[in-house]
Amino acid sequence: MISVSDLTISYGDLVAVRSVDMQVPAGSVLGLVGPNGAGKTSMMRAIMGLLVPDEGRCTVKGIDVQKEPLAARRITGYMPDFFGVYDHLLVWEYLELFGQLNDLCGARLEDRADEVLELTRLETKREAEIGGLSRGMKQRLCLARALIHQPDVLVLDEPASGVDPRGRYEIRTVIRQLGDAGKTILVSSHILPELADICDSLCIMEKGELVAAGTVDEIAAEMGSRRLLDIHILDGQAERVPTLVEDMDAVSAVETALDRVEINVADDPEAVADLLARLHDQGLRIGGVNERRTDLEELFLRLTRGEVT
Repeated sequence: MISVSDLTISYGDLVAVRSVDMQVPAGSVLGLVGPNGAGKTSMMRAIMGLLVPDEGRCTVKGIDVQKEPLAARRITGYMPDFFGVYDHLLVWEYLELFGQLNDLCGARLEDRADEVLELTRLETKREAEIGGLSRGMKQRLCLARALIHQPDVLVLDEPASGVDPRGRYEIRTVIRQLGDAGKTILVSSHILPELADICDSLCIMEKGELVAAGTVDEIAAEMGSRRLLDIHILDGQAERVPTLVEDMDAVSAVETALDRVEINVADDPEAVADLLARLHDQGLRIGGVNERRTDLEELFLRLTRGEVT
């Protein structure tokens, strides 16, 4: 549905996007993640036909956005990272304006405005002046504007930026509903956990390049996701553990402190079972085990600090 091929975008000597290939299949939700300055916004603007790339091609539903920009925009809803609202307008007037710009009118426009207001949970604000809305409500109104002409494809650039936790939850809920309804969605963020529970797959950008792509589990597996075990060893035997596990390939680090041992082990149930069996077979009594996996923020930080090659 969205196809980016060999895309390169530069601003003078600065290369913002470098030879990127990316596909967003029809009916899927893809999260584009990366730190500020990674090139996400430049790529989204190219997909919308708002800037001309140095090289490469972007298509939406088979339409080349550079050759047929108006045709591409008719089937695409865009929510930019910095959006404009007219504070003096009422909510329904704002949607009516953008509906008319998308060739809607009359009863069809009124019905569609009511639908997007209900979807974005703004139906009670229909007669409110935009200047009196909270930031989160303005974000949802911008999303409603992007939806007014019933596009098949949505390109959402940092849709929850700057809003409080409740506002972020509400926007994620709407995006999830749109994904469940079969919309093709490309949504960006610089916070990986913001997207992980609403996206089918992720692309992670760093300095204009894609450094990882796939589902969260696939990215974690490719990076060698780990588990950190906090093991309580009874009878003052914790100091024996480093020697007992030093030949185990799945173990990468061991730290002891009094009666506790922290062991970094491969994220594999078999590896964890072998480790605990080894300790038991060597006569150690285990009083308890707590564990955590490499979390999403940790994956993101490792990928965007050059620790993965």
